[in-house]
Amino acid sequence: MSNIVSLKKARQTRQAQRSKEKTLCKHGFHRWTIEQEKQFDVQQGRLVTLYRCTRCGAQRVKAQ
Repeated sequence: MSNIVSLKKARQTRQAQRSKEKTLCKHGFHRWTIEQEKQFDVQQGRLVTLYRCTRCGAQRVKAQ
């Protein structure tokens, strides 16, 4: 026979995980990953790295 899964418990764990990810980003704890590395910015005359948060999709640009 198969295992019986409580839908209420499964729903609660899924919602808890979703809210945990969103609240981390709201408080400034993003998970940054490099999207484009060593792109040249003409106005600044520097190499620029583009970072994107894997949780919320926010972008950050850092000049080197």
